Amino acid sequence: MKAGDRVLLGRTSLAVTRLGLGLASIGGLRAPVPPQDARDTVDTAWRLGVRLFDTAPVYGYGRSERRAGRALRGRPRDEYVLCTKVGRLIEAGGPDGQPIWADPPAGVGPRLDFTAEGVYRSLSDSLDRLGLERVDVLHVHDPDLNYAAALGAAYPALDRLRRAGRIAAVSLGVNHADVAARFVREAPEPGVDCVMLAGRYTLLDRSGADELLPLCAERGVAVLAAGVYQGGGLFDEDAGRRVRDVCERHGVPLLAAAVQFPFRHPAVAAVVVGARSAAEMAQNAALLEHPIPPALWDDLA
Repeated sequence: MKAGDRVLLGRTSLAVTRLGLGLASIGGLRAPVPPQDARDTVDTAWRLGVRLFDTAPVYGYGRSERRAGRALRGRPRDEYVLCTKVGRLIEAGGPDGQPIWADPPAGVGPRLDFTAEGVYRSLSDSLDRLGLERVDVLHVHDPDLNYAAALGAAYPALDRLRRAGRIAAVSLGVNHADVAARFVREAPEPGVDCVMLAGRYTLLDRSGADELLPLCAERGVAVLAAGVYQGGGLFDEDAGRRVRDVCERHGVPLLAAAVQFPFRHPAVAAVVVGARSAAEMAQNAALLEHPIPPALWDDLA
């Protein structure tokens, strides 16, 4: 499988590449990323055929979206799929600060808002930061933080944007598979088009396969698998030891198995991984292409 191979995103007409670039890292996730490194990361992804990009207002409090826009502006707009998120507004004195962002812009922060007005304002603000006329996919970001409002207010607003042609797909950006499964079931027709699931269908955590992934496969809802490296948890001495032993026995890099594993389930359309440099981006693409013998998957099962 190559980074630039394309598939349709569930029931939508969007064609996404099998590898997507998650843009949290270039927003300064846990460590600062110089502007040129951020640009080089996106440029390298593009050169390698990646045409799926995922960002969010909260990533660096707008920094990720601004950097993504600068890197993508001028490229043929119909050639790539751009995702961002709603549920947090970035504003002066925003109260819900997150310590994971290095050197965020001064004086601003996120505020949770799943109202319809919040959705519309979030999209408008994102487009301003991106400097683009549209995004393709809008995720409800962390709906578990206020499930009732996310389903009862944010989803209907996103559905109206979809029906009006302002966006092409309604999605969820979640860390909890059970929350996503509930949302997929309870969202009124036509329902969500895709789910970005972080860290719950990986070599170490397969809880997404218990309920969510079969449900998505049944309903034609695409899954974007994120967090496949478990934030480095694969290298934890206890949690990752058995997986590492299997990979070593078959001569397969651990991260190659990690980035390819989600495709074992037919609901998964793409894997979205972060990178903070051109070298990391190139490594991710190479890992996706690394040959893996079927016996390795049998042993991991």
